[in-house]
Amino acid sequence: MAEKSLVIIPTYNEMENIQLIIPELLNRYKENLDILIVDDNSPDGTGNFVEEISKTNERVKLLRREKKMGLGTAYTEGFKYALKNDYDFIFEMDADFSHDPKEIINFLKAMNEYDLVLGSRYVKGVNVVNWPMRRLLLSYFANYYTRFVTGLPIRDATGGFKCFRRKVLESINFDKVKSNGYAFQIEMTFHAWKKGFKIGEIPIVFVDRTMGHSKMSKKIVREAVFMVWKLRIRSIFGLQ
Repeated sequence: MAEKSLVIIPTYNEMENIQLIIPELLNRYKENLDILIVDDNSPDGTGNFVEEISKTNERVKLLRREKKMGLGTAYTEGFKYALKNDYDFIFEMDADFSHDPKEIINFLKAMNEYDLVLGSRYVKGVNVVNWPMRRLLLSYFANYYTRFVTGLPIRDATGGFKCFRRKVLESINFDKVKSNGYAFQIEMTFHAWKKGFKIGEIPIVFVDRTMGHSKMSKKIVREAVFMVWKLRIRSIFGLQ
């Protein structure tokens, strides 16, 4: 039986992007790859658009939520869906083409060797396009800070393009995952690392969105700053 993959894409007001990313994924990967959109009741009708597609294409799934609840909870609900429906490989991916759909095949190849594969902007130099210098420096040094505090041997712990083997997600108690912004990415990878799973990074080129609006905020940055210390302290006392 062929292994099945699920690409989870959280959305909030991503109509322009979702109209393009869904057909791109469907056409590029015609077998054994489904798409799950987790929509936070987007005012622009993103959820309604996806629902119409799902009626005629069984590879497109929709989880519709009542309100904007954040990135972390969107992914954890998507993970639970993936486990319940027997997917083997589970992807995180943005809707805005900052994560290139062409790279999915490279993730799947790397999954022959690893349990969790991260798309890294920094494993081979700096591969980011169209970011202002301030945001690039924030991201780069946030990853250095994360490595320093937690010991996590990853060059790009804050990135959101990744693929989990289902056994990794089965090992994590989602009720104990408390972060909800970019800190969520750090926390999930940290848990996988502490549980002894094999983690690999593959180089990607991250291109900043051209449509829609970034969800980055000062609150998200603050959450990540404090989360890494919580992870280290909990690890020291064996509270993972």
